[in-house]
Amino acid sequence: MDKQKFAFDKTNFLLLAIGMAAVIVGFILMTGPSSSMEHFEADIFSVRRIKVAPLVCLAGFVFIIYGVLRKPKAGKEKGE
Repeated sequence: MDKQKFAFDKTNFLLLAIGMAAVIVGFILMTGPSSSMEHFEADIFSVRRIKVAPLVCLAGFVFIIYGVLRKPKAGKEKGE
C-alpha cells in the first residue's frame, strides 16, 4: 500500500504516545489525599498539585496537538 495514503507516519504516532503519557502522568501527579469535613488536608494546595501537574498536562496536550497537525514529510520509499 502506498505510504502517501496514510495521514500519520511513525513520528506522528510517537508524538501522540508521548503526549498521552504526559497527560496521564500529569493526572497522576494531581492525585492525593482529599479533605473531609472532619479533617483538613493541606496537601491539596501543594506546588505539585497546583503548578507542576497542570503544566505537565498542558505540555502533553501540546504534544498531542502538534502530533495531529504535523504533516508527514513526502519522500521516496526505500527500494525506489
